[in-house]
Amino acid sequence: MPLKFTLNGNEVSLEDVPGEATLLEVLRQRLDMLGAKEGCGVGECGACTVLLDGKAVDSCLTAAWQAAGRQVTTVEGLAQGEKLHPMQQGFADTGAVQCGFCTPGMVLTALDLVEQAPEPSDQEIRRAMSGNLCRCTGYHDVVRAVRRGAKYMRGEGEEQ
Repeated sequence: MPLKFTLNGNEVSLEDVPGEATLLEVLRQRLDMLGAKEGCGVGECGACTVLLDGKAVDSCLTAAWQAAGRQVTTVEGLAQGEKLHPMQQGFADTGAVQCGFCTPGMVLTALDLVEQAPEPSDQEIRRAMSGNLCRCTGYHDVVRAVRRGAKYMRGEGEEQ
């Protein structure tokens, strides 16, 4: 089936997308967007998180056809050239990354949260991030990263 949607601000038009294809499969296999990863494949780990019309979704559980006519944002669509998005910068500045496998999903989940709650509490951050699993790090730095990214998004402090 044909599929058209906006990916990171650019119109995408694909032909012959299988009806059973997931958004994750289309992003990785057809569009070379490798930031979203398949970790568990059942919506438990958050490694495949993307924004669909600005809301965080597990792309491994989202049928590709559900993106038709909608806006999809992957981690690749956040930075402006060499300048990181404020949330990405928050993660970088606080060292809230280890191997990086889970980081794109965490950044996008955090971005969704901060768009809804510009000054989230630590409890709100932990709740929002609870669907994003990391095997490498404690979540203390992730909470700090989200707070820092939120601050940058509000125009407070300096991005490095």
